[in-house]
Amino acid sequence: MPGVTAKEVTRERVAIGGSALVFEDLRAIAAGARVSLAPDVGARVAPSRALIERVLKQGSTVYGVNTGFGQLKSVRVSDQDVERLQINLIRSHAAGAGPTLEPRVVRLMLALRAHSLALGYSGVRLTLLEHIVRMIESNILPIVPSQGSLGASGDLIPLAHLALGLIGEGEALAEGRSVNAAELMRGNGMAPLALQAKEGLALINGTQAMTSVGALALIESAEVLRAAHVACALSVDAARGSIKPFDPRVHAIRPHPGQKDSAAALWGLLRESGIVASHADCARVQDPYSLRCAPQVLGASIDAFRRSRETLVTEVNSVSDNPLCFPDTGEVISAGNFHGEPVALALDYLAIGMAEVGSIAERRTYLLLDSAKSGLPAFLVPAAGLQSGLMIVQYLQAALVSENRMLAQPASTDSIPTSAGQEDHVSMGMHAAVKALTLVRNVRRIVAAELLCAAQGIHLLRPLRSGERLERMLGALREIVPPLGDDRRQDQDLARLDAWIASGIPADLAQVEPF
Repeated sequence: MPGVTAKEVTRERVAIGGSALVFEDLRAIAAGARVSLAPDVGARVAPSRALIERVLKQGSTVYGVNTGFGQLKSVRVSDQDVERLQINLIRSHAAGAGPTLEPRVVRLMLALRAHSLALGYSGVRLTLLEHIVRMIESNILPIVPSQGSLGASGDLIPLAHLALGLIGEGEALAEGRSVNAAELMRGNGMAPLALQAKEGLALINGTQAMTSVGALALIESAEVLRAAHVACALSVDAARGSIKPFDPRVHAIRPHPGQKDSAAALWGLLRESGIVASHADCARVQDPYSLRCAPQVLGASIDAFRRSRETLVTEVNSVSDNPLCFPDTGEVISAGNFHGEPVALALDYLAIGMAEVGSIAERRTYLLLDSAKSGLPAFLVPAAGLQSGLMIVQYLQAALVSENRMLAQPASTDSIPTSAGQEDHVSMGMHAAVKALTLVRNVRRIVAAELLCAAQGIHLLRPLRSGERLERMLGALREIVPPLGDDRRQDQDLARLDAWIASGIPADLAQVEPF
């Protein structure tokens, strides 16, 4: 399933609870698309809700419906307390800490939790789903701390804070300040949600926190990967490297999909370059690996991105609640779909793949700044010594690459038992998601630094010109960041390029196909 640039997202509304959501739907929801329930959601959820009400009338004991939770699973709760049980669950599990999740993530959490519950196996009422959609449409986004989830039984703590907002006892963000969610609801003609049997548990047993943070990491990775190919092509041109290693024939005989697509992108950007033509008869035999092996490295990262995306989209369209209702047979089955291992492993894989994108970008930047290797003026300024030029930009890259080595360590290999050993293996999927998003943003800044240096390198080669696509991209880049003459602070230039990458503009201008 190919990704799209931010400009290509045209969805104004996304229907949840019906057809399977795709990656572009996640991008649209995060960007603010309207959300509605699919027409058949009511008919889908009614049978499972009826099953919950039936087992209560029959006096059956069902985990989380009329029992305690975790190690308290054997404690029976009286019929008159089943609704209080759900409220107590939400209150007691709202124990998060740390920085709050950004609004785009919370928007996704609300939409994806509603989508999963609307598939009809969770025993919730249509009223609950309608309430969530109204929250999204009214932009009432609960404040959710990022720390506290172990990734099994799902994202209990962050989802409890989300649910606290739904019942009017939590806080939401309004115009940059924290406001009581119930107050915001009243201002939008709404009332807090009154929970019934099973519904509190249904709201917090799921993987939507890790999946939403992971989805944002993937959305941002797509733009970074495409910009990384533009930066790489510019570096090859600035270093007067060979394009022969990108020849399609080379990659046809080692046909990893990502490698083939990466090589094709670089070949398309460089094969009409006037700079390449200017050194066709040079004596250089081989380029360093950071140039010559770019498709093999970037292509492997593309494959990691695609595999991680596939896993997350599967998770988005899954039921991760517990217990599960099967109205056809009248069974309520306690199982473990809330365990976040698939998501945790996928996001650890994404982090490793994206870390390599940053690592090889730093190596190409280092090469450009070293006059002995690049043939360009030292640190890409004519008066090196009096001027430091872009020397320190690579220091920033080195620091971020080092940080990424720590962030790329897998979270999913760790587990700490909880609930008196009842929950004795957990996924740490939220840790995997948060560090993946941090890492991707580090890589975006690393790629921004390569763009800055490669563009300066080509500036120093004038009047030689790159191919049409790269020149078009360079023209737009120069509207944001002018060539370096005298030394100036670099953080602002890098921030502008970082935002430019996030918008999808570099790849759009250079016509790099989506990965």
